[in-house]
Amino acid sequence: MRLGADFLPRLASALVLAPVVIGAAILGGWPFEILVGVAAVLVLWEWVGIVGGRPRAVLVSVGGAGLLAALLILHIRPPASAVMIVALALVATALIARGGRTARLWTPFGVLYAAAMAIPVGVLRDDPALGLASLVWLFAVVWSTDVAAYFCGRLIGGRKLWPRVSPNKTWSGAIGGTAFGTLAGMIVVHLAGIESFMLAAPVAVLASVVSQAGDLFESSMKRRFGVKDSSALIPGHGGLMDRLDGFIAAAALALVVGLLRDGAAPAQGLLIW
Repeated sequence: MRLGADFLPRLASALVLAPVVIGAAILGGWPFEILVGVAAVLVLWEWVGIVGGRPRAVLVSVGGAGLLAALLILHIRPPASAVMIVALALVATALIARGGRTARLWTPFGVLYAAAMAIPVGVLRDDPALGLASLVWLFAVVWSTDVAAYFCGRLIGGRKLWPRVSPNKTWSGAIGGTAFGTLAGMIVVHLAGIESFMLAAPVAVLASVVSQAGDLFESSMKRRFGVKDSSALIPGHGGLMDRLDGFIAAAALALVVGLLRDGAAPAQGLLIW
């Protein structure tokens, strides 16, 4: 099996970033909120850069302020209040955005995209019973999917998944990623002491598939705008969006599933079946 030229930089970046993310998730509270807030603003900054929105600094400042305010209000108000703030920030950036018609159309949705990462993890982590477990579950499913898809695709090869959008992705990688991502999710649920961990397999399958769809969405977006990487922020990975694309999609799904099953405790709704 031949590894890509970017494998070692990707590995080095992962070894540095993963402990920081996991450590902040374990601590919870303000350390975690600060990390999520910074990540959300950086994702917005990359999005605006990709689509060519102007003035970039003003757009990121206005949208970022809305994202941070939404994260703060999660501690004192229901999630619906945070959603309203995000909606206001989206409208504000839409009114401010300049550039071509396509740039003006795409720019405000960067606020929604960044919020799709920040709000779900904030809500899930606040669950006193299974908040941390729900985030570990997300990390396990998404990261295992990503790693397994990379190695299965390299080892097995075969038919391309969507060559026009992402030439390197294969069906073998997608299937292998889904299998290992699902297994990782079930292991986390079992380690969390939940006896019905076998029943959690379908949502892990869905999260794994959705995370790969999120990866493809970002790839198609970059291709549309003629961009290879969202930025050069992370060696071997490109930008933060390149690292979080699958996680953002899976996190949004996790919150929706959790709220539908238990509006008062979404992390428990996500993991207990």
